[in-house]
Amino acid sequence: MSQNEFQPIDASLVPRFAGIASFMRLPIVSSPEGLDIALFGIPWDGGTTNRAGARHGPREIRNQSSLMRRVHHVTGTEPFSIAKIADIGDVGVNPIDLMDGLRLIEEGVARIVKAGAIPLGAGGDHLTTLPVMRAVAKQRPVGMIHFDAHSDTNDRYFGENLYTHGTPFRRAIEEGLLDPKRTVQIGIRGSIYDPGEHDWAREQGIRIIYMEEFVKRGAEEVMSEARSIAGNGPTYISFDIDCIDPSMAPGTGTPEVGGFTTREAQQMLRLLDGVKIVGADVVEVAPPFDIGGMTALAGATMMFELLTVIARQCASTKR
Repeated sequence: MSQNEFQPIDASLVPRFAGIASFMRLPIVSSPEGLDIALFGIPWDGGTTNRAGARHGPREIRNQSSLMRRVHHVTGTEPFSIAKIADIGDVGVNPIDLMDGLRLIEEGVARIVKAGAIPLGAGGDHLTTLPVMRAVAKQRPVGMIHFDAHSDTNDRYFGENLYTHGTPFRRAIEEGLLDPKRTVQIGIRGSIYDPGEHDWAREQGIRIIYMEEFVKRGAEEVMSEARSIAGNGPTYISFDIDCIDPSMAPGTGTPEVGGFTTREAQQMLRLLDGVKIVGADVVEVAPPFDIGGMTALAGATMMFELLTVIARQCASTKR
């Protein structure tokens, strides 16, 4: 299949509200073979500890992504013309068996990695990033640039439960998937369970940039440091929608006031150029708590920003 066949539906010919919903109105294909970037959904929130609903995120992000057009208005990038991109559907999930759910997600993403495509997923709660990393980082650990209100490096919840959306990056470090010294977390804020809640993460070498520091320094300076921390090695980008202030993204499981504006979030993602991205996700969009689809639209927009950066990376490696 030629590159030109992986194109979104033209909204001037077919209205945005018509047709089968897919990410960015791209073709839906059954296999990642031949793709540079594979868009996929993870409709699973088995790690949620409070407000469930992120299992419905991929479907609504697909709906709202119909508002994305072909060309990035700032960079002039037309991602669908410089990279082969398609929607490969949702990975398998198990809504009643957590460990089997993690296995199915890992297997689904492993198919993408084996085909040589870069996975760009829509969650789902943040625990879904752990099985994605198991597939992406199977051969070597990855660094990470992580946008979130929460560090997600806690140890356990409700007794001996090791796998929740508050623990994925602790598990990823323990499993040798994530290099903490090449990891930066941006936008962390809100009340915490214990004064030393973030001590373990710091001890491993994770750089935590609290929201207050971001406000003082600004996006360009913070992202310059983030790129430096990630270095030249393989890097994963994880974007939890709750990094955005709930006034602009209310549809999420654990909202925290005082977050990024959507404009600040876009600016930071545009500053990822030069990072060697091997996978990315947008997680924690929970449509049952949304208002007028605004959170899902924010999620779709952040996916488009990531897609544009990754497409330029794919194009540059082909030269």
